[in-house]
Amino acid sequence: MKFLIAFLLCATASFAASKPNIIFILADDLGYTDVACFGSKYYETPNIDKLATQGMKLTSHHHCQNCQPTRAALMSGQYGARTGVYTVGGIGRFEWESRPLRPADNVTELPLDRVILPQALKSAGYATAMFGKWHLGEKGDYHPGKRGFDEAIVSMGQHFDFATNPKTPYDKGTYLADFLTDMAVDFIQRHKDGPFFLYLPHFGVHSPHQAKEDLIAKFKDKPPVGGHNSPVYAAMIASVDESVGRVMKTLDELKLADNTVLIFTSDNGGVGGYEREGIQGGSITDNAPLRNGKGSLYEGGTREPFIVRWPSVTKAGTSCGVNTAHVDIYPTFLEIAGGTPPANQVLDGESLVPLFKDGSANLKRTAIFQHFPGYLGAGNNTWRTTPVATITSGDWKLMEFMEDKHLELYNLREDIGERNNLAASNADRAKALVDQLHAWQTEIKAPMPTPNTDIKPVDSTKGKGKGKGKGKKKAKE
Repeated sequence: MKFLIAFLLCATASFAASKPNIIFILADDLGYTDVACFGSKYYETPNIDKLATQGMKLTSHHHCQNCQPTRAALMSGQYGARTGVYTVGGIGRFEWESRPLRPADNVTELPLDRVILPQALKSAGYATAMFGKWHLGEKGDYHPGKRGFDEAIVSMGQHFDFATNPKTPYDKGTYLADFLTDMAVDFIQRHKDGPFFLYLPHFGVHSPHQAKEDLIAKFKDKPPVGGHNSPVYAAMIASVDESVGRVMKTLDELKLADNTVLIFTSDNGGVGGYEREGIQGGSITDNAPLRNGKGSLYEGGTREPFIVRWPSVTKAGTSCGVNTAHVDIYPTFLEIAGGTPPANQVLDGESLVPLFKDGSANLKRTAIFQHFPGYLGAGNNTWRTTPVATITSGDWKLMEFMEDKHLELYNLREDIGERNNLAASNADRAKALVDQLHAWQTEIKAPMPTPNTDIKPVDSTKGKGKGKGKGKKKAKE
């Protein structure tokens, strides 16, 4: 009997060790070219760059245009058209009353009837933790600590003197990114025998733009390159990079790196590129060569840096250009963990494991989609986006703007900046793609905006396109 018990304990430990640990680090508002290995010549990201040399870059990975819907898609494995979470907050944040359409109502808390990612991984035998920005509901059962995370500390809004939920002590002057990384490192150390799932969603580099003075000084006299020129923003990026480095160092010290899938990405495009579009958006960075920025459904608002390191699976220093999206993360982690998809819950994505194994491979699906039935305003009655839906298939991206049904068609391989609209000159392709988009919207029962039968002029006393009341505070989400 003692031999049998010893054998079972040994087998259990071996089984746990065979399952890879999973770490998912998510920056906030970090643009596609805001890291050196994706193009910046001003910001410095040595640890993220090292991660890229050790793993694979996905160069056509897409999230939503702002943070809340991205997080909902990551956690549910479903498009916003299915969860109802397609933007941040209620429709009253921006003066849609001056526009031709009334936005579809937005869901602000991820529905409790969804089996979310940590719950699925917990069922697969993983210890789970989340430290950082949640943005999917914090009260009662919506708190991540009630939704499959064994440990969960939520914090956003400030980089110094920040609040946490639940309240957690920290030394005065602590920088939020450092605090979250302390929590993450401690969790890894306590769960080194694995398997574990760590979700580390930083609030950096979201406004307010606050950074540590020693890091700001490092960039103070550095010459700007293109639209990358803010020492404070560069210092914020450096703090996120330091976090990635500390996680990597901890994995090395505990000899866990070889059995850990480590992913770094961001939730939406960087806050920049607006002025070229005639938008008063308050740029802090630039997503060039991509068009526009956060809040837009052009590539600058949705394409993200994405790096995966999975030793012995991903080939070091490689890239993959296949179109991938937020909804793919859930089925990817399920496959890695040997988990079971939730019953009676559609997962809209496809596992990326085949791409991780071979960057020249393809996925089964033919397209990825975006559906945005609302408005995101900016200053002086300018708009980061009006209601629009998109389909991206291979090199081609089609956008249908809902106010007037006009189409824009781009070949992203030849025109990554989305400047040459081919909808008229390539009408057959545009029609095929819009038909496919409409079929998807019908299948998923996508909520649509409705006609605004009482269009009102913009009230200049309310910020010219910005939200009103509580919404005005979050106008740049």
